[in-house]
Amino acid sequence: MVKLKEKTKAIKLRKNGLSYSEILKKIPVAKSTLSLWLRSVGLSKIQKQRLTKKKLVAALRGSESRKKQRLLITKEIRDKARNDIKKLSERELWLIGIVFYWAEGSKQKEHNVSQIVEFSNSDPRAIKIFIKWLLNICKLPKQDIQFRIYLHKNNKERLDDVQKYWSKITQFSIKNFQKITWKKHKINTNRKNIGKKYFGVLTIKVKKSTNLNRKIEGWIQGIDKNCRVV
Repeated sequence: MVKLKEKTKAIKLRKNGLSYSEILKKIPVAKSTLSLWLRSVGLSKIQKQRLTKKKLVAALRGSESRKKQRLLITKEIRDKARNDIKKLSERELWLIGIVFYWAEGSKQKEHNVSQIVEFSNSDPRAIKIFIKWLLNICKLPKQDIQFRIYLHKNNKERLDDVQKYWSKITQFSIKNFQKITWKKHKINTNRKNIGKKYFGVLTIKVKKSTNLNRKIEGWIQGIDKNCRVV
């Protein structure tokens, strides 16, 4: 008799458009039993739409929860890793700048033996560190440092904002960012660095720096040699 009353109640709830999980909260039976009771119960179009909407809301809620958890874990890992780095010595900064240039700088080639120092990057942190390296380690005067912005053509109306952005990052006057190289924009692109957060690529150039480039290459060779990489 009890089971019959529960079955009747379950069917009524289902006809009112409740989901299986909602019904199970009110009638604590095995899910297989509930499925057997309700297999012949049809739902109206509106009821089906309601259940579909609830599933989507639940999925989004679960996705948001996982996102928050992921962000929390990411923050914890980064905070711990950041504390692994203590105050850098002058020698450590010197080595960091060399490796930066090794990765992102213009090297001398056999066909171009007069290559000046040029370093390109879109990451403002890398730009700041490399400028500090030039000024504090290489002891260059500020007037020897020049800049060129590489920007996609569809951002011409944002040029003022881009120049102000790089001026703030580098702490150099905006008049130092007048040289622009326009890159052809592809309408169908997979690039993610688009929109208002896109500021192109900045190239740092050092005037009359062919010998400095050669010196950097020697430092790179020294790191290569002393790392004893086979």
